[in-house]
Amino acid sequence: MVSSRFLNESTASNFSAATPWFNESLRSLKRQCRKIERLWKKTHLHIHLLHLKDLLTSFNSAVRDVRVAYFSNLVSQSKGNPKVLFNTISSIVSPASPTASIHSVADCENFLSFFVDKVNKVRSSISPSALSLPLPTPTRPIILDSFAPVSLPELTKLVNSMKTSACPLHILPSSLFKSAFQSIGPSVLSIINASLVSGQVPAYFKNAVIHPLLKKPSLDPSLHSSFRPISKLPFISKILEKVVAKQLTAALDEHNIYDSFQSGFRRAHSTETALLRVSNDLLTHSDAGDCSVLVLLDLTAAFDTVDHHLLLERLRDWVGLSGSALEWFSSYLSERSFSVAVSKFRSSTTSLTHGVPQGSVLGPLLFLLYLLPLQHILSSFKGISYHLYADDIQLYISFKPHEMSKLQLLHTCLDSIKTWMAGSFLQLNEDKTEILICAPDKLVPKVRDSLGQLASHTKPSVRNLGVTFDPALTLDSHVSSLVGSSFFHLRNVAKLSPILSRSELETVLHTFISSCLDYCNSLFTCLSRTSLNRLQVVQNACARLLTKSSKHTHITPLLLQLHWLPVNSRVHFKILVLVCRALHGQV
Repeated sequence: MVSSRFLNESTASNFSAATPWFNESLRSLKRQCRKIERLWKKTHLHIHLLHLKDLLTSFNSAVRDVRVAYFSNLVSQSKGNPKVLFNTISSIVSPASPTASIHSVADCENFLSFFVDKVNKVRSSISPSALSLPLPTPTRPIILDSFAPVSLPELTKLVNSMKTSACPLHILPSSLFKSAFQSIGPSVLSIINASLVSGQVPAYFKNAVIHPLLKKPSLDPSLHSSFRPISKLPFISKILEKVVAKQLTAALDEHNIYDSFQSGFRRAHSTETALLRVSNDLLTHSDAGDCSVLVLLDLTAAFDTVDHHLLLERLRDWVGLSGSALEWFSSYLSERSFSVAVSKFRSSTTSLTHGVPQGSVLGPLLFLLYLLPLQHILSSFKGISYHLYADDIQLYISFKPHEMSKLQLLHTCLDSIKTWMAGSFLQLNEDKTEILICAPDKLVPKVRDSLGQLASHTKPSVRNLGVTFDPALTLDSHVSSLVGSSFFHLRNVAKLSPILSRSELETVLHTFISSCLDYCNSLFTCLSRTSLNRLQVVQNACARLLTKSSKHTHITPLLLQLHWLPVNSRVHFKILVLVCRALHGQV
């Protein structure tokens, strides 16, 4: 008799995630094969063996047809959404990423307690003296005192442009919601406009379900600290937020409210434009014989510690909101609640008294506006340049080799940032502060010594918004990483090449490889010929896979046939596009 202990410890394996194309028809064929196989093993008759071979041939043929149809449909449906295509195919051809170890409601409760305690710990670490420090408050004219009702055609266009999403709070799946919008649109419109006019947000819209998302694949999934809370909100609440965000953004752009050096969640202010400015400044000073120090600052749970009272004050004083528009945001932030859910398990619900929800439409925009006072502090330090990307802060200072004393200004600036952040219930994660010294090798030790306590944060290279910077600004480390990851993806894509048409394979190659080669490639003007050739080898491999050519085939005709610009030409083209947009006010 088998011990009950072993029965209790046994676990079931689920292979459906690895073979999502395996449908009920294939399962039926597989059962037939197994049935005839058992019969043949029992009788050993040749006729049963022949029957089994025929069934296996039919089964294998059906598997090929279903796989081809599945991936063709997947590529065609996701052609306009590279992110969905990338994530879906990666989950099939690559090992699954670790997920939160949640096997019961108690595990969800533990995550809930961790997220709440983390925010409370940061807020409790703020000293009372920091809260009493005076903060500058400008007098801005009112730029928005009410939201305008929207029309049904406007709302329909907005809903059609939104991505579908899954949330346990959905009464209707978002895909069904969108397909049925022609029928339910007038009712949704009345709810949206009633909220805009009254300045009140329905309570149902303020409930969120938190999904713990692993920050990096390399982190330990058994630790709660390896996860960030991502809010899943009802689809209809995202529609309301989209309407509000559109009107608020228009007012912000019209009155030039944004910080000039704040990128992220803004049109024409991407990671590429941010890095291009920082890289250009550092290279210009390097060419002039100057030394530079780049400081990358990271915040602890930045979105989750935002103080609602301070945020409303800044929306009023720094942005210029009033009337029902300000009342709407007050209602939006008040009486929010959330729970943690993974798979079929869900925790209890608790109130959300601080922070802006990650995963919402308005959360990132509100965080940018929460940081508006910081620009006045940073711009007051002449000689220190800065650039913000959401909650990532970059400071850099350049100086002549005989002006090492200027680094003291960096210490003063960091102290001012910490003081202001303490008063705003934000906290720097000093363990993740990284410093890169851009100077001749013989001067690096001297610069490091002049940094004092900050010297312990210096690194041989730093990863800045997805691009690895090195002291000489050659980007050699970045190229090595990029080439390695590109060939990793190329090997996985090659597994799908037998079951994809040429056009579908080209779409997948652009999603996995070309997008990586093109990311921030306007920075590649500083690359050596050797580094450019390494990137060109990646593109050549893609072209040969797509055209089924051998490695000895001359590559130039293949690239011309595919209408693919070589890597170096793509860099020049990107720069020309950026210049054109800048000249026409599109950047």
